Amino acid sequence: MKGIDSLLHSFLYAFKGFGWMIFNERNFRIHLTCVGYMVYFLFRYDFFVLDKVEYAILIIAAALVIGSEMINSGIEKADDSVTRDTIHTIKISKDVAAGAVLVFAVTAVIIGVIFLWQPEAFRQLFNHFAEKPARLVLLGISFVISLLFIFKLNNKLIRKIKKKIQNRKGKN
Repeated sequence: MKGIDSLLHSFLYAFKGFGWMIFNERNFRIHLTCVGYMVYFLFRYDFFVLDKVEYAILIIAAALVIGSEMINSGIEKADDSVTRDTIHTIKISKDVAAGAVLVFAVTAVIIGVIFLWQPEAFRQLFNHFAEKPARLVLLGISFVISLLFIFKLNNKLIRKIKKKIQNRKGKN
């Protein structure tokens, strides 16, 4: 049973790490949001014509961006645990890790443009939203929610919400 417990704990730690990234790293939330919209539009609508290999390449590119952002944050936190002072080698370590994320992100965008530059698909998508303006309003609302997710969600907000909930429970 020790092997299974160890395996389960490794998955638990991985999910905790993913959750930590969501609540603590704005750039991670930006990448997640972009991937979310890409996946939604590609799988919800059939306007874009892609084969399975192109879908796979897009998903791999997105995963590389998400994964590299996680590695970058891990390197930054490890460096910060050594010292907060400006040390040349630590600065280089952080800059190189951030540069790796940039390389993956730019490459993912280029891959997306190569595969998704389909003017007819964009026309169909535009017409889809133009036919029913309520769809456009819902899309706008989703963008606002996405912006709140990206720029407002953090541990401080979560702590405030938890504190308010605890205060309300204490009053009841």
